[in-house]
Amino acid sequence: MSNEMRKKMADTIRFLAADMVQQANSGHPGAPMGLADIAVVLSEHLKHNPKNPSWLNRDRLVFSGGHATGLIYSLYYLWGYGLEIEDLKNFRQLDSKTPGHPEYGHTAGIEITTGPLGQGVANAVGFAMASKFVGEQVNSETAKVIDHNVYCLCGDGDLEEGISYEACSIAGHYNLDNLILIYDSNRITIEGSTELSISEDIQKRFESQGWNVLECDGHDYEAIDQAITTAKKADKPTIIIAHTIIAKGAGSLEGSHHSHGAPLGEEVISEAKKAAGFDPEKKFFVDEDVLARFRCAVEKGELYEKEWNHSLLTLPLKEQNDALEALMNPDLSKIVWPSFDKAEATRSTNGKVMNAIAQAIPSFLGGSADLSPSNKTELKNMGIFPKGRNIYFGIREHAMAAITNAMGLYGGLMPFSATFFVFSDYLKPSARIAALSGIQHFFIWTHDSIGVGEDGPTHQPIEHLSQFRALPNFYVWRPADGNENVVAWQVALEMKNSPSAFVCSRQNLDLLPEPVSGEIRKGGYLVAKDDNAVLTLMASGSEVALALHVKEALNEKGVPVNVASIPCFDLFIEQEQSYIDSIIEPQSKKVAIEAARGMEWYRLADEVIAMDSFGASAPAGELFKKFGFSVDSIVEKIK
Repeated sequence: MSNEMRKKMADTIRFLAADMVQQANSGHPGAPMGLADIAVVLSEHLKHNPKNPSWLNRDRLVFSGGHATGLIYSLYYLWGYGLEIEDLKNFRQLDSKTPGHPEYGHTAGIEITTGPLGQGVANAVGFAMASKFVGEQVNSETAKVIDHNVYCLCGDGDLEEGISYEACSIAGHYNLDNLILIYDSNRITIEGSTELSISEDIQKRFESQGWNVLECDGHDYEAIDQAITTAKKADKPTIIIAHTIIAKGAGSLEGSHHSHGAPLGEEVISEAKKAAGFDPEKKFFVDEDVLARFRCAVEKGELYEKEWNHSLLTLPLKEQNDALEALMNPDLSKIVWPSFDKAEATRSTNGKVMNAIAQAIPSFLGGSADLSPSNKTELKNMGIFPKGRNIYFGIREHAMAAITNAMGLYGGLMPFSATFFVFSDYLKPSARIAALSGIQHFFIWTHDSIGVGEDGPTHQPIEHLSQFRALPNFYVWRPADGNENVVAWQVALEMKNSPSAFVCSRQNLDLLPEPVSGEIRKGGYLVAKDDNAVLTLMASGSEVALALHVKEALNEKGVPVNVASIPCFDLFIEQEQSYIDSIIEPQSKKVAIEAARGMEWYRLADEVIAMDSFGASAPAGELFKKFGFSVDSIVEKIK
């Protein structure tokens, strides 16, 4: 393709983006205009099928700078993903297909909701890791079922966020040679030049992390093409440092930080179009020859996929087909669920449940932030990533969760991540994105309360249950024993469009006296019922057994009591009011007991016995007594 044609295509992207932001009077024109030349050349390399955005062996393209949606939507319209000019005109408007930041499941072709800066870099690492794992299961020396690349466009802000350092460190460690990071180095942030806040040598940073580093002029088509071609052949992950000018082609605002997050203005856009040989009177204009060039992606994509499908039919090894089928279509009925007959910590019972799942489901994999012996998350005899299913994320909670989000959207995988519950603070943005995007990501969080004991208040999660119960489409399970643990996983595995968290104890918990009721699948059920109850106690996790002991003490005083176990508050409050009333007797006095902040319990309870401080350092038993979680103390409060 001639560079003259490439420039016309790039200018088309520039002015579509500028017109979108101008019409919406909101958005970010600078990055799309600066990246337009790279986008054109990348279009020539990208292996994808706009008619089937979910084709498994497509190249993944992640926009870590999600604010650059003017570029994203322009490309998806031009490539033929189903967007129309009217969609571009409705940019950032209510119920449009073109919201302010790209949202997975809302606009065809968007691989993942990147959200906060840096997330997309970690997501790209996750896609590359997923590709490596699946490839290890289904590829042979003579037939590569999975051989695609993962591309990520990022900017200065992405590389300043700490999550990108964590993620790129992992990528270098695992030698992800299928990952190409294109760094839009325009040296501009919202406040001005990057000289205000960053002076590190990006090349040396990535070289030290085990990356291949290339540099090019981000507006020189031949240089861009050569860099991408070289990166595709590299034997390690590659970053292409593309030196660009923000708002390239925007006249007086070219290179200015004022072009980052505000419309350029009609006059600037008009002059820019004149300078590029475009008609300044025409908005959202795409010449037929430009559209035809971009729409070649449809024909090429369908051919890519047909060739791939044909290759599956001619695989030399039946085992490859069988392995691919097992990954893509897991049979949950094959899981042999464990049973429990003694007191155990729920972190231990949870680990046994996970191993039972792993035995039956080859797509179940994941790891811990350097805590698998404490989290009890090791999948025994399952090997080490990329050949095996135990991933060593190191002490990198935030990147771990964002990586696992991407693995959950790759196709065919059922991933988990794990850490101490208190350290969920480090990965909250990724947990929120998982909920917002509807990703089946299993979060394992152990050491769930002041029961952590001697490690002290820095390690004792107090507000965390309330925080995650407040998150829509996020299901927090805090099982009271191993049998509740089993049902929690059974429900979570069925929730294909929601993340679930398993919040587990460090200390042993007694088995509940009665078999787990099937009503636990509704998030809460009665573990002890008295038809004459004047008091209902409700709790989760380690406090359920405590509530049962309180019931016994009150029964001796002639007070009839119901006890409800609510292992999943989020699921319970979604039930019909009639069911909730059958568990939490409306006419009774209602008291919730939880060794955490517990403020959400006021939705169900008249009184909440909970934590109002940060805990202390001592053996767990002493702490429960000190903070009022003993039978005598609770009975006194209830009286």
